[in-house]
Amino acid sequence: MDFHQDGELLVTAGDDESVHLYNTNTGVLQRTLYSKKYGVDLIRFTHSPNQVICASKNGWDESLRYLALENNRYISYFKGHRDKVVSLVMSPVDDTFVSGSLDETIRLWDLRSNLCQGLLRRKGISGLAFDPKGIVLAAAVENNVIKLFDLQSYEKGPFNSFHVGHSSRNVKLHTMKFSSDGRYLLLSTTDNIIYLIDAFTGATVQTYQRYSGQGGSMMEASFTPDGQYVLSGSESGDIHVWQTLTGKEVAVLQGHTSSVGVVQWNPKTVMMASGCSSLVFWIPSNVDSD
Repeated sequence: MDFHQDGELLVTAGDDESVHLYNTNTGVLQRTLYSKKYGVDLIRFTHSPNQVICASKNGWDESLRYLALENNRYISYFKGHRDKVVSLVMSPVDDTFVSGSLDETIRLWDLRSNLCQGLLRRKGISGLAFDPKGIVLAAAVENNVIKLFDLQSYEKGPFNSFHVGHSSRNVKLHTMKFSSDGRYLLLSTTDNIIYLIDAFTGATVQTYQRYSGQGGSMMEASFTPDGQYVLSGSESGDIHVWQTLTGKEVAVLQGHTSSVGVVQWNPKTVMMASGCSSLVFWIPSNVDSD
């Protein structure tokens, strides 16, 4: 699931090889496309509202695809990964995008060329994130480590590394997101704990606990655009909302009937979307009564 940068469109990928495009102003499904041959996973808007990049889901073709939504035709294929792609992020400033795979490689791409622009080899890749200026790439790798790379000199290796969580505990990192000011990284894990860390020092600033469920599921946490709140789904179907810095839980939203794997806030308007087997749009009231 991904909002376009102007906030007016949302795209989702379904388990039935479908791509759904929604108008967020009306909540109306505008278009449904199918990719029966490849399947669809990890779909992301480019800077154009009519084009997306996506990973395959068929298990035999790990190429990334550049898809035109208006006619359901592939503009380009990006080949190189030899195992499942587990993370896909688009640069916030240009046509660069980055993919991470179970083949232990991180590949840098440019929409204008189907040739790989750069390659990093790291074990245990589970998540990638661009900072808001598109200069720094954060990568979650094995042993609970976050590595930071300067995209202008990534071949020199990471300029900083952080260890997340207690050294004796194996935290399985899932997804990462920078706050809009670039000061913090939000780390989702598979054991019901979400970490907020300082993006400069790696220090743990706050943790958030989802109490429902047994853990093990992949739940994507998100910031609100102003960075004041953190949101996450849960295995019970509830959506939890916390104040970012205090860690105070200020709301639990109910409405889903199964595990909510992703919650994202519209980058331009006061609304959010959450997904399980169904998609829900929310327009929250004021959750902070203090």
